[in-house]
Amino acid sequence: MKIHHLNCGSMRRLDPTRAGLPSAPAVNHCLLAETGEGLVLVETGLGLADVRTPLATLGEVWTEMAHPVLDERETALRQVEELGHDPADVRHVLVTHLDVDHCGGLPDFPRATVHVLAAELRTALDQAPSYRYRPAHWAHGPRWRAYESADDSWFGFAAVQPEGLPEEFKLVPLPGHTEGHTGIAVHDGSRWLLHCGDAYYYHRELEETPETHPVLDVVQMRSAHDHGDRVTTQDRLRALARDHSAEVTLFSAHDPWEFGRLAG
Repeated sequence: MKIHHLNCGSMRRLDPTRAGLPSAPAVNHCLLAETGEGLVLVETGLGLADVRTPLATLGEVWTEMAHPVLDERETALRQVEELGHDPADVRHVLVTHLDVDHCGGLPDFPRATVHVLAAELRTALDQAPSYRYRPAHWAHGPRWRAYESADDSWFGFAAVQPEGLPEEFKLVPLPGHTEGHTGIAVHDGSRWLLHCGDAYYYHRELEETPETHPVLDVVQMRSAHDHGDRVTTQDRLRALARDHSAEVTLFSAHDPWEFGRLAG
């Protein structure tokens, strides 16, 4: 299975907290997996409508906070095309949660089954419109597949086996950021990749002595649904990164330095 790392929406520019890394724009880190039964997209980032009419779809509050670049070439749809694929071949989309910058591209893949935790879907539908949940992203009527509970396990975490997908894909609930936030694990043939979504924001948060990013941490604290769950989840991810580094690569949704290392 071939996996592509995609940045589906650059945002405000960030400086690292230590020397040795360049400043870089925050990213919306997505994965495109080429399987024998079609394409699987992990997260969608910003979509065509977001780029063309941001205030209508993303909303003024989020747009002012994130400073999105709004480059159509960065949308998942355009990148799928650039890789030589038909966007209609995206059969499945897995989302960590339904914040605007994680599901904005859903309308660009209307035939895909969208896998999400049921608690997240209920909360998004109930609270929209808000700064984080925008109904324009699901006005087309996605083919939702929502999961009420975990039926599997993965490195000591509860997990969900998504319907219609092979064992190389798992939803790994990582509570704290939203009501139904989940990580997404994908096995690339040699090791697991764990897309942690917004369970953490900066790679140094996974170090034995955690270090936050002054800009990203403001966003993290402001948007957390449950701070206690967020801290517990980060402790568990830190242990996973420490104890299983040979088997699992962890990354978050917006850290540009993680994205550069994995996509480079």
